[in-house]
Amino acid sequence: MKKFIKYIAIGAFALASASCLELSPKDQLSDPDLWGKPGDFESFANKFYDWMPNFGMIYDDNFHCDKRSDLVSDKGGRNVYADGTNTVPQGDGDYSGAYSRIRRCNLLIQNSEKYPNEAEIRQPLGEAYFFRAWNYFSLVQKFGNCILVDEPIDVNDPRMNAKRDDRGIVVDFIIEDLKKASELLKSISEVEDGRVSAEGAQAFLSRVALFEGTWQKFRNDETRARVLLDEAAKSALAVINSGKFQLFAPSALGDSAQKYMFILEDVPSNPAGLNKGANTEYIIKRCFHATLKTTGRNLTTEVLANAQWVSSKFADMYLCQDGLPIDKSKLFQGYQTVKGEWMNRDNRMRYTLMRPGDTFWNNSAANSRIDWSGSAEEIAHCKYKGFLPNWGSGYFPQKWATERMCNDRDESYDWPVLRYAEVLMNYAEAVYERDGSISDEDLNLSLNLVRKRVNKTMPALTNAFASANGLDMREEIRRERTIEFFQEGFRIDDLKRWKTAEIEMPKDFCGIRHIGEWKNRWANPGMPTDSEGRLIVVSDRTWAERNYLYPLPVDQLQLNPNLDQNPGWAN
Repeated sequence: MKKFIKYIAIGAFALASASCLELSPKDQLSDPDLWGKPGDFESFANKFYDWMPNFGMIYDDNFHCDKRSDLVSDKGGRNVYADGTNTVPQGDGDYSGAYSRIRRCNLLIQNSEKYPNEAEIRQPLGEAYFFRAWNYFSLVQKFGNCILVDEPIDVNDPRMNAKRDDRGIVVDFIIEDLKKASELLKSISEVEDGRVSAEGAQAFLSRVALFEGTWQKFRNDETRARVLLDEAAKSALAVINSGKFQLFAPSALGDSAQKYMFILEDVPSNPAGLNKGANTEYIIKRCFHATLKTTGRNLTTEVLANAQWVSSKFADMYLCQDGLPIDKSKLFQGYQTVKGEWMNRDNRMRYTLMRPGDTFWNNSAANSRIDWSGSAEEIAHCKYKGFLPNWGSGYFPQKWATERMCNDRDESYDWPVLRYAEVLMNYAEAVYERDGSISDEDLNLSLNLVRKRVNKTMPALTNAFASANGLDMREEIRRERTIEFFQEGFRIDDLKRWKTAEIEMPKDFCGIRHIGEWKNRWANPGMPTDSEGRLIVVSDRTWAERNYLYPLPVDQLQLNPNLDQNPGWAN
């Protein structure tokens, strides 16, 4: 059994807050006595793991969150970022925090150069390169151009007042850091559970290169895009060819495999009695433990038929079991009955969202599972029997909601920072966008594995199938990605890199079609409807060109006027 990584706070390494880059003056971090043995480097690198994303991706309103996209609304409330009405902030912790973290990485890298035996510190050194790349990528995604610093500079260094470097230079730097990291880090089979591996660095490289490759392609730099997309495809293929990972699809769970992967714990949490050791899909993860480190988030209460309302746009994306969209499939049963639209659909729809008529449990003592047998006694113990929503948008998620009894905030499933399904989808998209086409062989190596994980009889996506049914290959690749990574912090970033946010975000956020049987089951939703009967939950959204990047905060511009504000934002 792998050793669980120790997430420890290193009090002696606390940084003071100072200056526009949130960097400290010369302090104890540069003390050579702190870098005398391999354990010093490892202890310092342990702190990096506190920076990993976690369930704030769905619970909080952060800049990757689906609440800022077209898929999820927080109780139908208005979100200024989704509305496109956010303004220039006085401060921004993502900006200053990233540079504080980058300085820590630079400190370890700088001190490694003085250490006499690199072989003894390869893992923490690789982690420093990886996390430096991670933080620079976050800056690029949010702000675009940024100041590139590759050593732990002091507050009086002239570079503190530098202009921002072009995002292309920064992305090239990130890619080189990740290549160094992949050479230094141990393989996934050799690292402690939760630590970044060589394969993790390669997988993250595929994310970075795909993001920037498509960002440039859809902003008319085809030459730059092709180089980056080739990098994305090659790095994804290297992870695939490593043979170290596979999609979580145990036969004992059948079509519900993906549902239970997300709530897998090392205590009873699923009908097959599996624990986290059965999951080899997570390449990089934020680890949690039922007694040592719980999530600290009120996850089940947050998502299950409560605060997170899902859009009809997302529900309509799911294919029918014949592999066709609802507007092309003869299997689609329409919207006149409450259950009609759910019939004959991609199995992920019923296991990601809450299908009307199904039974659902939560984490309370009164409404949790007893033994996952589905017995009459267990069903009588449920929270919702024959679930029928008559509030919200009518669509709710069940993803991330446990069925076992535990206190609020004590769920302990791991957060998939990067999973194998993403690598497969990165490969498919990178190949298609690089070449303008994708072979059936490459589709079967990637996208079709993801699609057919819980849809064994659904036809594979092939070029002939797409042609015969008038399908657009790019649209199908994007559909698959959107469905697969719902509530994992991808959607708004994808819309930005595809440059389709200006099309998708201004559309009304709508719920169920209040027609047919729904009129009898839910008499007065208290919302207007559109021309097709959809409940209009949020309207009058906007999106301007400036919204593709966030504004730099006022305090940083005051400290360094050379930064210059992002286009379209007035200070």
